[in-house]
Amino acid sequence: MIKIVTADQIKAWDEFTIREESIASIDLMERACQAFVTWFVERYDASHKIGIVCGTGNNGGDGLGVARLLNDWHYPVKVWIVRGSGTESIDFVTNLKRLNSKISVSEITSSADCELFADRAILIDAIFGSGLSRPVEGIYANVIDCLNKANKIKIAIDIPSGLSIDHPSTGAIFKADQTVSFQISKLAFLQPENQHWVGEIHVVDIGLNKKYLNDVKATHFLVTLKSVKRILKPRSRFDHKGKFGHALLIAGSTGKMGACILSARATLRSGAGLLTVHVPRNGYSIIQTAVPEAMATTDQSTDFFSGRDVESFFTTIGIGPGLGQANETVQGFEYLLKNFNRPMVIDADALNILSSNPELQKLIPEGSVLTPHPGEFVRLVGEWKNDFEKLDKLKELAARLQSIIILKGAYTAIATPDRNIYFNSTGNPGMATGGSGDVLSGVLTGLLAQEYSSLEASITGVYVHGLAGDLAVREKGEISLIAGDIIDYLSAAFKKVH
Repeated sequence: MIKIVTADQIKAWDEFTIREESIASIDLMERACQAFVTWFVERYDASHKIGIVCGTGNNGGDGLGVARLLNDWHYPVKVWIVRGSGTESIDFVTNLKRLNSKISVSEITSSADCELFADRAILIDAIFGSGLSRPVEGIYANVIDCLNKANKIKIAIDIPSGLSIDHPSTGAIFKADQTVSFQISKLAFLQPENQHWVGEIHVVDIGLNKKYLNDVKATHFLVTLKSVKRILKPRSRFDHKGKFGHALLIAGSTGKMGACILSARATLRSGAGLLTVHVPRNGYSIIQTAVPEAMATTDQSTDFFSGRDVESFFTTIGIGPGLGQANETVQGFEYLLKNFNRPMVIDADALNILSSNPELQKLIPEGSVLTPHPGEFVRLVGEWKNDFEKLDKLKELAARLQSIIILKGAYTAIATPDRNIYFNSTGNPGMATGGSGDVLSGVLTGLLAQEYSSLEASITGVYVHGLAGDLAVREKGEISLIAGDIIDYLSAAFKKVH
């Protein structure tokens, strides 16, 4: 896992590196500038006219260093320094002195003329960095407004100016097409409300000392391929299907048997040794035909789930895809909650039943995995004012239910009872299609059946689900991707992480 640290911790990380490596802060800044320029020259040639707008703090110092280095690469560079109420940092002054006299440097001290940037093809923002603690106002806001109005390629150094990395942001914010972030992604980048500002995110290594992360405490993490590889267990030659669990999947209703099929296929593709699918009577022939590898039992009801005994040999239950919310279904779900004491996967209509019948929430077995999309999450916890409050609500629900809550979406957030959140790093917009969540439920059910811990199953399942979507989108494209394509690429995804 990669720890996602706060603004204060980033500052401390810089100081730790300077102290441990006996390096001057200006030399650490030079590393950052070099990393940015390496990224930049690989994407844009020197025919582009570059404009760099700097504040007078260390982010501005980064901008001045980038200007000097791009000039060395023969890019036509102009620099603007915004002189507001901020003081000059020592490294800003040093890099200002290092500028080649051939680089045009202008100062903005009052209301900016937006035509200043008219002849530039690319505008680089270096006004404020991650230490910003209040909304941007005055001359700074005026300059950012002009930059945002310019029909140019816009790139932010480390973080778009005006954006807070730890809290909701107000005031003027630079709208970047691309953000080149130093060393580590920032919490704000992973929130939907900030997509408008950060654009495409690129993280470049600036050589901060890795030892710092070993000891620093964090509550937010980014899931990586390496971390998932550590979770999956190898299989031995003499293993058999009984070693990999027996899952019970309760899904489907009249008109919604497709959800059941998708979830069942994903459960099996995720390694469950045995799968029994419980369906309404009119779904029996459908599931037996579509998923011949699964066993099937039928409900007393023709059209929906109304109840089922739970034998002791089931290692987990997945419930919800295509389930419906009939009164009998609510009663049947309540019976399951009272009579099954192992972690369950709860999705879709099972979540909606919990929202409509909150008294049932106290019956959820500890360690269960709930998988709401944003609409289902609203019904569970109510509205939120911003995405940071949403994260607080996510942590509170996980703690209250002593379960894992997976809030689906870009950078799917996995919250634990101890109030940590793991953000997923795979997936793409093509997966925003009906049935994608049913596939995820199946993947999670298959992993829980094999007796991975709830957190292990959640981290692995969400990552592999997203990775399968990423592999599928290469051939299918985002527009044409369907949920069945994700299942088709689960094998390749598991092979990649195993």
